[in-house]
Amino acid sequence: MAKSEHPDLNDVELTVVLSALSDPVRLGLVQLLADGAERQWGELDAPVSNSTLSHHLKVLRAAGVTRTRDEGIRCYVHLRSGDLEARFPGLLESVLNARGKGATTIGIKTA
Repeated sequence: MAKSEHPDLNDVELTVVLSALSDPVRLGLVQLLADGAERQWGELDAPVSNSTLSHHLKVLRAAGVTRTRDEGIRCYVHLRSGDLEARFPGLLESVLNARGKGATTIGIKTA
C-alpha cells in the first residue's frame, strides 16, 4: 500500500481548500470528522460507492483538510482542525456553522 502524502498547509491555496469543501459529500465528511475523532475509512457510511468515497477522501487529503494514517491494511482519517485554523483563521468554524446547508449526511456504520 502506498504511503499517503500530506501537503504542508503553508503551501496550500485557499482556493484549493474551498474547492475541496464545495462538494456535498466532502462537506458531510468534514462535518462528521469535526468531533475530533479519528475514523477508519470502513466505518464511514456515505451514500456513494467505496471507490467514490476513496476519491473524496483523497481530494480532502490533497487539499490539506484531512490527514490519513495507514495501519496495516486499514486507513484512518481525521480532520486537520488546528492546522486549518492556523492557516485560514475562522474558515473551518464558518463551514461547520453552515451545518445542514448543502452537506450530504454521512454516518458511522454500526456492526
